[in-house]
Amino acid sequence: MKTTGIYCRPGCPSRLPRRDNVLFFTVAHDAEAAGFRACKRCQPNGVSPDGAQVETMTRICRFIEEAEEPASLQTLAQQAGLSPYHFQRLFKKIVGVTPKQYAAAHRAKQVRHHLQEHPTVTEAIYKSGFAASSTFYDQSTALLGMTHSQFRQGAPGTEMRVAICPCWLGLVLIAATAQGICAIALGDTAETLTAQLRADFPQAQFCQGDAAFETWVEQVICLIETPQAAADLPLDIQGTAFQRRVWQLLQTIPPGTTLSYGEVARQMGNPKAVRAVAQACARNPVAVAIPCHRVVGSDGSLKGYRWGRDRKQALLAKEATRT
Repeated sequence: MKTTGIYCRPGCPSRLPRRDNVLFFTVAHDAEAAGFRACKRCQPNGVSPDGAQVETMTRICRFIEEAEEPASLQTLAQQAGLSPYHFQRLFKKIVGVTPKQYAAAHRAKQVRHHLQEHPTVTEAIYKSGFAASSTFYDQSTALLGMTHSQFRQGAPGTEMRVAICPCWLGLVLIAATAQGICAIALGDTAETLTAQLRADFPQAQFCQGDAAFETWVEQVICLIETPQAAADLPLDIQGTAFQRRVWQLLQTIPPGTTLSYGEVARQMGNPKAVRAVAQACARNPVAVAIPCHRVVGSDGSLKGYRWGRDRKQALLAKEATRT
């Protein structure tokens, strides 16, 4: 990062800088030769985790997901055969979040799923692994970003500002809450785009945008028209810890270049997670702002794209030309 003089791994958990403040280097030596110093969080000049360590942390992630009760750091460290201090550091280095943060993200995912799948809140509580309903009610608002009743009803009362604008790819829908942009979708008709948004947020109250929202809309349009333009858009999106790591890494891919799904997985320190990376790309809720179109097959083929393969090809072609 030019403003701090620090260089990081692509998947560093630190806050993302503005794109126009970023330079890219192939190896750590080149970055240091240019006067940058290594990040102390992701240690890009250190040795990457070996396969055995990655497999151990993957096993611990599965253990966290399958545990009926949240496991203590001591228990997780014993499962890994490490001291709690060493385990905590290694887990965060490989996974990108702490064990506690990973467990919380998985619990939030389970809560959302079971609240949608089961007819009663009580059933959803115990299916999500809560031993007592009081614990669930204490944590539900923090996990969901709203009360459990609001979530089950499709976020009623949540004000969402929406705009549909023409662009060179057809139409673009931009939706935002007070916290930031929650959806950027590309399509051919306003009816189709609106119907999909209502399906995702059936009880939200759509309203006219204010000056701040209009600025966000202009930034999104500019980003679509000029991929090299820097955009510092606030995002209000939900995802698992793994999905967020993938989305964060995708934002480091410069316009005019691509990575394969396998390369993304390897840069995240988990080369076997190719399918999970592809699923995270498919569930990206904000087109272009998180450039999942820059991820392709190992043979260079386009594979899928949530908003149409033709648009993916057009975006890549335009970025290559501008570059």
